[in-house]
Amino acid sequence: MDAQKEALQRIISTLANKNDEIQNFIDTLNHTLKGVQANSSNVIAELDEEFDGLYSILDEMKESMTNSIKQEQAHKSQELQNQLSQCSNALENSEELLEFAARSLDIKDPEEFSKAARQIKDRVTMASAFRISLKPKVSDNMTHLMVDFSQERQMLEALKFLPVPKAPEIDPVECLVADNAVTIVWRMPEEDNKIDHFVLEYRKTNFDGLPRVKDETCWELIDYIKGTEYTLSGLKFDSKYMNFRVRACNKAVAGEYSDPVTLETKALVFNLDNTSSHLNLKVEDSYVEWDPSGGKGQENKIKGKENKGRSGTPSPKRTSISSRSPLIRGSRDRFTGESYTVLGDTAIESGQHYWEVRAQKDCKSYSVGVAYKNLGKFDQLGKTNTSWCIHVNNWLQTTFAAKHNNKAKALDVTVPDRIGVYCDFDGGQLSFYNASSKQLLYTFKTKFTQPLLPGFMVWCGGLALSTGLQVPSAVKMLQKSENGLSGSASSLTNVTQ
Repeated sequence: MDAQKEALQRIISTLANKNDEIQNFIDTLNHTLKGVQANSSNVIAELDEEFDGLYSILDEMKESMTNSIKQEQAHKSQELQNQLSQCSNALENSEELLEFAARSLDIKDPEEFSKAARQIKDRVTMASAFRISLKPKVSDNMTHLMVDFSQERQMLEALKFLPVPKAPEIDPVECLVADNAVTIVWRMPEEDNKIDHFVLEYRKTNFDGLPRVKDETCWELIDYIKGTEYTLSGLKFDSKYMNFRVRACNKAVAGEYSDPVTLETKALVFNLDNTSSHLNLKVEDSYVEWDPSGGKGQENKIKGKENKGRSGTPSPKRTSISSRSPLIRGSRDRFTGESYTVLGDTAIESGQHYWEVRAQKDCKSYSVGVAYKNLGKFDQLGKTNTSWCIHVNNWLQTTFAAKHNNKAKALDVTVPDRIGVYCDFDGGQLSFYNASSKQLLYTFKTKFTQPLLPGFMVWCGGLALSTGLQVPSAVKMLQKSENGLSGSASSLTNVTQ
């Protein structure tokens, strides 16, 4: 009976997913139906405008062509109405079957339950929901009925609707997603020397498969593309996927869109967790700034009672200057004492990830790295066996070092404006790069035994965070070449529990 219940649960899940697909398709049909009606009205209006200057000899031609448009509208409307009716009936039957299946889970008698399960399985096999097509038979595009008579006034007897470019075909194999850029490649199904340019549209989504009508962002447009490929660069990958479609245009009219293509654009996206920050830090999603006035009374109290004899960054003599708007202050005392730390709000448990950090020019001291969740409230990044970082100190004299387990390795390189952080959780590797030149700064090699949180320490200044970044291609190549070389000091390499 347990096995049958599991099978029935899988059937229910399949039905629910299918219902969601059908509902999305119904929304698409409704949207297409409205588009047919709206676009039909638009082309009729444009047709009227063209005929205004030709009424003396074109009255009969106008009536004929208007009828053609209306017939096309009627044809498409009828096709869509028929599909809409079929899908609605299929969805209604499927919902009834889903409800019956859900009720069957409550049947206690094994024989009755087995009978119901077999009945449900048979009905699912014959369900129309799995046999109907989820692609509209017609589109809402009516541009093939548009006209331009500027060159045909001498040829009134031979008037025709303008030729419409065919829909291009996007080649997913040739498309490339790398370095937070997407290159889209397409081709025409047949040569058309009258094409003037292409229009590319794209949007972000968290849904795989067919684009949805509801709850989606609007399409963004790039016009007047002369070639058959285009690269979108500088993107922030803060959604799982992106939809793309393209259409060809001649001098007078645009053709139909290509079938949409969905490409995966997944990258690590996280914010700074203001609930994990030191009270002397002001935090927003991607920016943290040191503030000596925050929690000052509580800091003195803690130092007097709990932190006697602790050494660390000296108390600053001046405040940082910032033109930024007021930021959010930490809502609880996660870090205290001289651990001016804030963590990311997303744990890393597997995979390869990359993010970048930029420090204010006058920032006196900061650290960038990762830590386990159990980092102590007085602990500073790199001074425990559960945190790894690189540290920049511009107080009195400039020092640049990699730190772990209270050991430091001086780095004989120039401190970059932006630091890139590469974390390979499964491979046990944490590397830091000059984000501009992709020069390797330092690599820790260890075995991560717990989920990691990005960690940041700042004193007398501020840090700006950039996420939603793919691992750069240059970093991937450097990782391959650097593995096995002496990029890490053995004194800083260990396995933590």
